[in-house]
Amino acid sequence: MKREAGMRHVEKHKTHRTGWLRAAVLGANDGIVSTASLILGVAAAGGGSQSILVAGVAGLVAGAMSMAAGEYVSVSSQADTEQADLTRERKELEETPELERAELTNIYVKRGLDRELAFNVATQLMEHDALGAHARDELGISATLAARPVQAALASAATFAVGAVLPLLVVFLFPASILVLAVSGSALLFLALLGYLSARSGGAPVWPAILRVTFWGALAMALTAGVGALLGVAI
Repeated sequence: MKREAGMRHVEKHKTHRTGWLRAAVLGANDGIVSTASLILGVAAAGGGSQSILVAGVAGLVAGAMSMAAGEYVSVSSQADTEQADLTRERKELEETPELERAELTNIYVKRGLDRELAFNVATQLMEHDALGAHARDELGISATLAARPVQAALASAATFAVGAVLPLLVVFLFPASILVLAVSGSALLFLALLGYLSARSGGAPVWPAILRVTFWGALAMALTAGVGALLGVAI
């Protein structure tokens, strides 16, 4: 019994990674797909090596900045909403604490506690940290899942740049005669690796993640290459 009492049960969950992992996967995926698609579109239109390289580098810079700005604005809006809800909740706790206690009690009753126990739990949690209890159980806001605009923006920009560099390296390594095949094949390989890494990091099934990113990446590259080819013939 003493041995069992001294044992520690440690659970390792992945939810604390969802914020930065989502931004990182989105950035890297967009970097690979958009840059590879841009290169394929220019190559299919008959562009030379210099044109392809310029387009790829411009796509990397513009895409990284766009990802950072878009992610920052989006997550900042989420953070503003969370702060507004917390401010409103703080005011309600100051003005009508008993109503807020009853509200928290009802939440715990709906989750399966009997009313007396729910009331006791609500009382003790509010004595410890009233705003934290209501933020977590009423509003669904916690430190783990809270919006972090700067972190999301930096992760998106950095991973977009890393993803975009990969197709550009292929442009340097392979001759123009096989560039379309080399870029498209390597991009699909990079996407498959990204799907694998993201699934492993998040503790999710691997194959659905790999198939998801490679399918949409292949579709985007095929459409862009088709448009480039049509424009090249038209010109």
